[in-house]
Amino acid sequence: MSEPMKIKLDRTMCDGFGVCAKHAPEYFSLDDWGYASLIGDGTVADADRDAVMRALLDCPVHAITELGEHGPLGQRPPAVNAEEAAEPDLTSEDSEAISEFVR
Repeated sequence: MSEPMKIKLDRTMCDGFGVCAKHAPEYFSLDDWGYASLIGDGTVADADRDAVMRALLDCPVHAITELGEHGPLGQRPPAVNAEEAAEPDLTSEDSEAISEFVR
């Protein structure tokens, strides 16, 4: 059995559209001004996964995020070769932009 879906709501990003509460009222409530709050700890039951995913995808300001290692539709991302994932070695000889950058 796969890990349960976990979500997070960033209330600072919420603009009060209410789409999340429309799609998944068991997980999102709206305050007096229409801003969303997450109900519970963000763990989503398998039976509610589709409704919560619809709320996540329909949020116009992307205030809802899915936590964990799985991708946007509950699938794990493909494994990446370690050589491909390595950071490039950027020295000042390789890039003028980096050589002129001052921190």
